[in-house]
Order: sequence, then structure tokens, then C-alpha cells
Amino acid sequence: MDPRNHKLAKQLISYSVKLQPGEKVYCELKGLHALDLGKALIKAATEAGGVPFWYYNDEELSRQFIRHASQEQFQAWGKFHRPIMEAVDAYIAVRGSTNPFDLADVTAERMKWHDQAYWDEVHIPVRLKKKWCVLRYPNPAMAQLAEQPTETFADFYYDVCCLDYAKMSRAMDPLADLITRTDQVRITGPGTDLAFSIKGIGAVKCDGGRNIPDGEVYTAPVRDSMNGVITYNTATMRSGVKLRNIRFEVTAGKITQATCEGDEGKLNEFLDVDEGARYFGEFAFGVNPYITKPMLDTLFDEKIGGSFHLTPGNAYATANNGNKSALHWDIVCIQTPQWGGGEIHFDGVLIRKDGLFVLPELAGLNPDNLR
Repeated sequence: MDPRNHKLAKQLISYSVKLQPGEKVYCELKGLHALDLGKALIKAATEAGGVPFWYYNDEELSRQFIRHASQEQFQAWGKFHRPIMEAVDAYIAVRGSTNPFDLADVTAERMKWHDQAYWDEVHIPVRLKKKWCVLRYPNPAMAQLAEQPTETFADFYYDVCCLDYAKMSRAMDPLADLITRTDQVRITGPGTDLAFSIKGIGAVKCDGGRNIPDGEVYTAPVRDSMNGVITYNTATMRSGVKLRNIRFEVTAGKITQATCEGDEGKLNEFLDVDEGARYFGEFAFGVNPYITKPMLDTLFDEKIGGSFHLTPGNAYATANNGNKSALHWDIVCIQTPQWGGGEIHFDGVLIRKDGLFVLPELAGLNPDNLR
């Protein structure tokens, strides 16, 4: 076993979910490569006095159910999983799927049933109220998506995941404070000119306690306040479908036109899962200094330093604009010079240009100050 797994496991148990003696932690493991970190997690949780529960679940197994189940079977599946999640105090997911395209041939109808049964009934209403943390595991499939050798990617992974999150958390404080005092946001860049309000929503720091790797500060737009157009410059994958250059036209908060390179029909199927899917539930700044380019993995891509993501679908209870949906789709736009640049204004004041914060009180979040 890679000894770095023990360090990461202890960080997850003691810092990310702060497991206390007697508390129960649900460890969901996806993919055979993730079992090494899973073993280290079970050991660390037990040594901390906790009670671990482990569940092995990857798409190679779940597709056998998802491809063939009826709506009634999905509903029963969700009802079975919900009390398990209700019974625990913390949840850690280690996702190391062998093939991220294993669900690419599942029909939109069945994926809708899956999302409604699992996310609508288990994760969104129950898990998000627990202490939780979700992370990927550096297997060969993930290294291929990142277009790196497996060994090189693993070194990068542990650097990113084991950084000093306490230092990052302190540097996030001024941005979180500014967000809570801001009304109007305007984002401009290639193919993007978008305005919306974040007044009264609040701000949440993601500093190693929810995702690993971490590094974002998020809020949500006032649900019906957004107008304009946004073009995302990173690829995204959902349910095994890869899409590029997604472009949304938005009126009164609602996505009225959605286009992309790839399966445009699938894009609109995702957005039509329910009424809330065409409204936005999150707006976030990515600030992790070690993540500089996308790798078709949301948990990494949404943390890219100099990026933002604007998320169609469900809003988190911690920054709630009232939007409810089975969808929560983090799609990323990078604003560093290599990716075309861009500007973000708060109440008419420029706060970030070409991926770098320009206000002195926010400069601690720039890459040179976080590495």
C-alpha cells in the first residue's frame, strides 16, 4: 500500500469529517484501486474510536441494475438506501471507477429514475446534512483522462490532496466576507456576458471539509436574477456523455437555449429532468493552486485556480436560493490568460482579472501565496 494513503486517510477522518469516538462513518468505495485507501480509512476510523460501515459500489456493478430496472425498482432501491444514510454520522466516498463511460448507454429515462431515487431521496435530503467528504482515487483511468503517466499523476494527486487546507481556509475569509456583502455580480469573457444578484444568499468556504481536493468558495445566484450568456471553456462529462463548449442563454434566471459540441440532445435531456434543472443553484470561485488544467473530473476541475463554476440545478442548503432539482451539474470556466482571460465584478468593482484577484485583501488566494 502507498504510505501516502495512511496520511490521506487520517486527514479525511480527523480534519474533513472530524469523526468523534462512537460516531458511525459510511465509506463508499468505487473501483478496485480505491480499496487500498478504503482499507486505510477503515483503520483510521477505527483507531479514532469510530464505527465504520463500508460499501463497495462501482458502475461496472451498478449498470446491471441501472440499465434494466423499472421505475418501481429504482424507488424501492432508494428507499432501501435512505435509512442506511440516516443511521450514520459521516459519509466518505472514494471514487476510483475503472471506466467513467460505463453508464454511457443508459437511457435518459432510467438515469432520471436513478437520480430521483438516489440523489433526490438519499444524498440531497439526507447525506448533505451529515458530515461528508467526496474524493477521487488516482487509478489508471483517471490518469488517462488527465493525459499523464499513472505514476506522475499519483504524485500530483497526493500533492493536491494533502496541501495545507488550514492556511487556505484563512485566506478564504476575506472573499467569503465580501460575497456576503455583495448584491450584483457581472462576469465577462470570451462568449460570456452575464449579470445576476447574490444578495442575501451567503457564502460557504470549501477548505478540505467536503471534497478532497478542495479549494472553492461558493454562493448561489438569486434564482430569477440572472440574464445574459455564458460559454464554458472546459469539457464536462455526465452519465458517460462528454460535452464541450457548452453555451447557455439565460433570461430571468432560466436557461432558455442550450448548445454545445457533442450530443446536444443529451445536454437538453439533462436540463429537462425537472423544472429546477434549467435554473442555477451555485456560483463558485476555484482557488486550488496545484490544479491548473481540466482533466474531465468535476471534483478536480471545479477547484482549478482562476476558474469559476456556475451550476445548473439544485442549490445547497448552506447557500440556498430556493432552487430544487435532481440535477446539480458543476460546469467550469477558466479565466486565466491561457484560457482566454475574463473579469468578475462585484457591485461594479473589479475583483478578479484573468484568474487573479486584484483587491489586496483577496490576494492571499492567488496561487503564489497558497503554494
